[in-house]
Amino acid sequence: MFEYHGWITVRETAANDDDEARLRQIVDELRRHIAQMDSPYLLDLRWMNGEPFIHLGGSSNHRSSPDVAELFEHVAVVAPGSYGLLHFHDDEEPDRENEIQVLRLVRGTVTQHREALLSPYIPTVEDPFTG
Repeated sequence: MFEYHGWITVRETAANDDDEARLRQIVDELRRHIAQMDSPYLLDLRWMNGEPFIHLGGSSNHRSSPDVAELFEHVAVVAPGSYGLLHFHDDEEPDRENEIQVLRLVRGTVTQHREALLSPYIPTVEDPFTG
C-alpha cells in the first residue's frame, strides 16, 4: 500500500512578492498538470485568501498511481518559491517499509526524510502482526 497526505503553498519566488499575473499563469499551468494526473484521490488546487494551495491525499495499491512525488518535483521547477510537505508510507519500499517518509519542498528543491514522530510504523502506528 502507498498512503500519502500533503500540501504545497504555491509561490513564484521565495521573496513573497510574486507578480499576480505571473502567479496566475503558473497556477493555470499547474491546474493543467494536475488534470492530466487523473487521480481518483484528493488532489485539489485552489486559491485561499489570495494565495494558491495544493492539497493531496490518498491510498493506492502501488506508489506509481498517481505519481505524487513527481508533482512535488514539477512544482519545484515551475514555482521555485513554493514550499510544502508530503508524508507517505510505502510498504513496498525496501529498507523503508516500516517508516513514514516525508518529501520536503522548499526553494526549488525536493528532499526525502524519515518522519521521526510516526516511525517506526510498527509498533508506533500499528500493532505487530501476531497471527
